Amino acid sequence: MRSIPFLLLSLVVGAAAFAGAMQLGNDYIFFAGYVVLQYIVLSTAWNILGGYCGYVNFGTAGFFALGAYSTVAIYQLIEANEFPHLVPLPVLILIGGAISGVVGFGMGYLTLRLRGAFFAIATLALAVVLETLVVNWDFVGGSRGAYIIRPETIGPFGSYVKYLALLMLLLAVAALNVARLIERSRLGYGFATIRDDELAAEAAGVPTLRLKLIATTISGALMGMAGAPFPYYIGYLQPDSTFGLDYAVNSIAMPLIGGTTSWVGPLIGAILLGSLQQIITVTISSAVNLLIVGGLLVFFVVVAPNGILGLVHKYLQRKPDDFVGRRRTDLETPAAAAAPDAAPGTPP
Repeated sequence: MRSIPFLLLSLVVGAAAFAGAMQLGNDYIFFAGYVVLQYIVLSTAWNILGGYCGYVNFGTAGFFALGAYSTVAIYQLIEANEFPHLVPLPVLILIGGAISGVVGFGMGYLTLRLRGAFFAIATLALAVVLETLVVNWDFVGGSRGAYIIRPETIGPFGSYVKYLALLMLLLAVAALNVARLIERSRLGYGFATIRDDELAAEAAGVPTLRLKLIATTISGALMGMAGAPFPYYIGYLQPDSTFGLDYAVNSIAMPLIGGTTSWVGPLIGAILLGSLQQIITVTISSAVNLLIVGGLLVFFVVVAPNGILGLVHKYLQRKPDDFVGRRRTDLETPAAAAAPDAAPGTPP
């Protein structure tokens, strides 16, 4: 399917899901749906660098927090001038994405000459540095946090959380389309050569550093865009809310469980784990979310290292003779396999 039809199809599916949730008339669906959609964006963004290029990024929380605190900074700036809510939320999302994209480019330029565990540690250090800066920046609340007063209702949506869920739905659709477009383009093929063998790709003339900078910029921008509406969703933002371990762990676990070789994998993993975490939060406690994620991650690493997509591909590639009750051709003796079929009635 081409890009434009896929975009239209994804918009239709998203509109149908949003209309169905509106018909149910329960605001909690939008509260929970926002979180699941947010994880779709984060896991898709992580997969662009971690799955397509093979560079594991532990700094998801840092880019997510950049988008969130850019919104807080603008909110505090316009509130000081007595013009609250002057900047529309879609504009704040674009600003958060731009800031995170620039930081992602800078991080890539400084760290992408590192590989493997060294790059992963560098991204984790970046998140720690950003958290330290935010904690000591009183303008955005510092360690005590900052309140964001959002409208109770807006336009035709009624509840403001429905508007937030719609924006995150559109952002999830955009992220999936970007990932799919990259996967099917020359850029995606370049990413695949880096993931398979970066030294061989460099020897073949592939501009690996340029491609990795593009990956870190796009990945960082999408993570920042996912974090920009978060202050309006949570109402009270503090460093622990954005730099928490949940975002780093989930953004890695969801693509790994779903499958990192395609844009479909992060979508499957985010829907599966995100929905499971919301159910556990309501029925048991949110404190066991990371425990469940860790257990599922260990299970899939042992049973299905390539994720759910890997299991599906493995099943589809099986021959009919492999099923129980049929004899496999490769188990026959070489002589029997090589001998021509005898004509009926002909003595051996």
